[in-house]
Amino acid sequence: MEIAGEGLAFPEGPVVVSDGSVIAVEIAASRSTRSRNDCEEIICEIGGGPNGAAIRPDGALLVCNNDGMSADRMESLSGLGSGGRIERIDLATGKAKRVYDCCNDIRLEGPNDLVFDALVNLWFTDLGKTHSGIRTASGLFCCETNGRSICAVDRHAVSYNAVGLSADDSTVYVADTHQARLYRCAKKPKAQRPRWVATSPGHVSYDSLAVTAAGNTCAGTLRAGGITTITPFGETRFRPFDDRYVTNIAFGGADMLDVWLTFSTRGLLVKARCEEPGLRLHFNG
Repeated sequence: MEIAGEGLAFPEGPVVVSDGSVIAVEIAASRSTRSRNDCEEIICEIGGGPNGAAIRPDGALLVCNNDGMSADRMESLSGLGSGGRIERIDLATGKAKRVYDCCNDIRLEGPNDLVFDALVNLWFTDLGKTHSGIRTASGLFCCETNGRSICAVDRHAVSYNAVGLSADDSTVYVADTHQARLYRCAKKPKAQRPRWVATSPGHVSYDSLAVTAAGNTCAGTLRAGGITTITPFGETRFRPFDDRYVTNIAFGGADMLDVWLTFSTRGLLVKARCEEPGLRLHFNG
């Protein structure tokens, strides 16, 4: 294992770019950062709480922004009535533009993670927030990246966090943080209730995930500090790492056996090797 970036303020959402660099967001610093050759450069001071990122087909970066939220309590830092948003960052200029901040006139609360399917539809989760002790609903959404159309797939979740696609691009996986459960649903942009796949025992929570070429799901596992691998049949195995908040995982490298992990407690982006290759994303710049 090697350190690819350090001194980051609660990093999440690593994106492995085709030029060899890795982009991450820093929730506590309200910015996106690129790590390359042991150096970090700031891409955009986006504001709020950038929580997840993905490369669009046009090479721009799409970011889930929760508008500022404490990592431990998932409580709003921006006050009652504040909302989250999906934003586009031009990597050449560093300029950010809002794409979505509501669905059917209901404001987004805490957009968290996102993934593109082969048809360039964007699937993203909304973790929800706590406002003055009142917890808002979480959900799974699907939208067009041009800002023209968005639909709610499920608005009745406890705390959806991670989202990913199966190897054949037919199934959407979504992980619930508070329940430490993985669910799946058909990749259809319509209202539906995801089905349970697996649960991890003990006082743990799931964060972001990535999918392997074999179809297994690898989820950052909080408190236990590691990665939980879940097969499509619900079998689980755990690999520990040296950080209580291993939040995100992204695959890369020529053989897709390299993994980049965010150690959010220690503010590190680390690179390790995996025992099985990851699934290549449809777009990576």
